[in-house]
Amino acid sequence: MKKLLFLSLLLLSTLGVKAQSDTKEKINTVLENWHDAASRADYDDYFNIMADESTFIGTDPTENWEKGEFAEWSKPYFDKGKAWSFSTLERNIFLKQDCEIAWFDELLETHMGICRGSGVMTYEEGEWKVKHYVLSIEIPNENVDEITLIKKDFDTRLMEKLKK
Repeated sequence: MKKLLFLSLLLLSTLGVKAQSDTKEKINTVLENWHDAASRADYDDYFNIMADESTFIGTDPTENWEKGEFAEWSKPYFDKGKAWSFSTLERNIFLKQDCEIAWFDELLETHMGICRGSGVMTYEEGEWKVKHYVLSIEIPNENVDEITLIKKDFDTRLMEKLKK
């Protein structure tokens, strides 16, 4: 009896690992399709992958957009056929136990050099959707002082504005 119980638990565990692996692969494909849609300047495909209520946080400290704002800001780039092109260098995907919420981080090759994307995805009506995305430019530690000096005036002005 104990042997049967052990084998049943082992089988359920194996099925759970397989389900998580399959789900992570589906999420990976959605993210690849999302980046590909931008590189092809396919506005509809790109924004259909984002949840209706989603946020995109860009590399500039003033870029904290709800989906509609981000779609409006980026439309001229898509219309010109030149959005952006991000190629995945590395990606980690994590799942909540019920496999309906995922979070990820990725290193991307971009026109800005290496960037990091991180985000949250939700499973909505049978599809994985980007709910929250943050894009940041990666700066090696040895260059932080130099970059801090370059952005000092901008940061000072923005901090004063935000403190008001």
